Amino acid sequence: MRLFHFSDDAAISTFIPRPALVPSQRAPGMEWLNGALVWAIEEQVDFMYLFPRNCPRIVISATERTNEADRTRWLGAYRAVAYIERDRLRDVATTTLHRYHLPNDSFESLQDAGMWVSRIAVKPLRCDMLSDLPAALAARGVDLRVVDSLLPLKGLWETTLHASGIRLRNARGWA
Repeated sequence: MRLFHFSDDAAISTFIPRPALVPSQRAPGMEWLNGALVWAIEEQVDFMYLFPRNCPRIVISATERTNEADRTRWLGAYRAVAYIERDRLRDVATTTLHRYHLPNDSFESLQDAGMWVSRIAVKPLRCDMLSDLPAALAARGVDLRVVDSLLPLKGLWETTLHASGIRLRNARGWA
């Protein structure tokens, strides 16, 4: 399995654990996830991070519990769908990201959406530059959908799909 970290910084020689900038409400016993950590994502779901860092997005995909009606309605023939707001499209189209390949040895799985964390500093194995994010999404079978607002999509969490909301605090009108 390969683990990655995405950044707009091309010169990271060591990832130092750091606390969450905006702590999330965590389940009892999981508060430590707001502490000093290095975060990584599995290759199979790296498409969730093929966006500028602060770009709000909702990414949906099927799971083993997804019913056919939800799959057909929301995904069609795609592996996943990513929704962004119209005013973020230019940033997505013009941002260059750096995909850092990370060693697996110090990471532990969160058993949640391909997320892994390390409690110690991590030196990347190598770094790739990604300059056409829409093409990178398409190559992974992800349909990029542009909407005026993400707010009407709040109901996706009530479907049988896996829905990830990333940086939603930056979406217009998101409470």
